[in-house]
Amino acid sequence: MSRRRKDPLRAFSPEERLHLERLGRSHGLPAALVVRAKVLLGVSAGHAYHAAGQLAGGRSRNAVAALVSRFNQQGLAAIEPRHSGGPSVVYDTDAKERILNEFRRPPDRKLDGTATWSLATLQRALRRAPEGLPLISTYTIWVVLHEAGVSWQRDRSWCHTGEAIRKRKSGEVKVHDVDATPKKA
Repeated sequence: MSRRRKDPLRAFSPEERLHLERLGRSHGLPAALVVRAKVLLGVSAGHAYHAAGQLAGGRSRNAVAALVSRFNQQGLAAIEPRHSGGPSVVYDTDAKERILNEFRRPPDRKLDGTATWSLATLQRALRRAPEGLPLISTYTIWVVLHEAGVSWQRDRSWCHTGEAIRKRKSGEVKVHDVDATPKKA
């Protein structure tokens, strides 16, 4: 005889059921997502936690109970893997936005000592700022800029991905590549 479940699985909305069924059949997604979807579908079909875990690939009843509880609270976000191991995230979205704001600001020749930003001069400016980031590394700045679609060019300038300046008879023209993001992926 099984014990009464403290936090039984709530009913799925039609969109959630459809999403979980697609995830459960997928061969191209990470295995952890597929297993979690199969576990939730097994529990919703009436299987015990242990049986649902075994059907999906050998999960314990405690792991299934934790997943069900998390799904009840978070919905489909519970299927996504959480941060596990490694150093904790130091620079959140506010810090990344702070880096991008400093990058967008044109450098002052007297204050910053440069006419164009390099990683080192941007690092110095971020470390000196009153509400700045005193321990930021150039690698972190580089990663944030690349995530924002900006790259360092051979002519010591920064360029947004998919943008190029072309010389025409009428003068310089900024050209945008609409396929830049699909090409990058």
